[in-house]
Amino acid sequence: MYVYIALFALGAYLLGAIPTGLVLARLFSATDIRAGGSGNIGATNVLRLLGRKFGALTLLGDMLKGFLPVYTGSLLFPDAAGGTDNMILSLFGLAAFLGHLFPVYLKFKGGKGVATAFGVFAWLAPAALVLVLVLFVIVVAVSRYVSLASLSAAVVLPLLLLTYSYPLPVVLTGIIMGLLVFIKHKNNIQRLLQGTENKQGAS
Repeated sequence: MYVYIALFALGAYLLGAIPTGLVLARLFSATDIRAGGSGNIGATNVLRLLGRKFGALTLLGDMLKGFLPVYTGSLLFPDAAGGTDNMILSLFGLAAFLGHLFPVYLKFKGGKGVATAFGVFAWLAPAALVLVLVLFVIVVAVSRYVSLASLSAAVVLPLLLLTYSYPLPVVLTGIIMGLLVFIKHKNNIQRLLQGTENKQGAS
């Protein structure tokens, strides 16, 4: 069984490593999104460069990369009690998340992982995720900084997981993802402190 779990985790990583925005941009606009805007492969930069349709498709694709391995894993690896092994599912979700951050297809230079993390927790902790999404929308609406909303979500989600006593593997996954989101946003944090960060909808 451990071999199958390892192989499925590898598959989750390889799925997570698919650069949704880059693939869509090259297929439909012959654009390399890494050469424009922030240079990031995520939905925010795709939105900035190619518009709402491609931004939304990238967001959906990046979320599905996180959701599908966890959901499929819950079907393939039920535990003896007929429930779900949270450690295994958390492993699959983390593998997909790491794939997005460090994709083998792009020499391990990937995105920031927020949408993929949301996809993972859409299955692992949907109630907590709803609250985080509300916070995300409010922060973007008030500040117009997507990066600030992402950082806020990275802080609040682990706190909610702890508050509502989610299983330890799920909590640890939330903490690890939150820390990595902060690391990936280090340039954004510097720009936020300097007042030079791009606002949503700004040219």
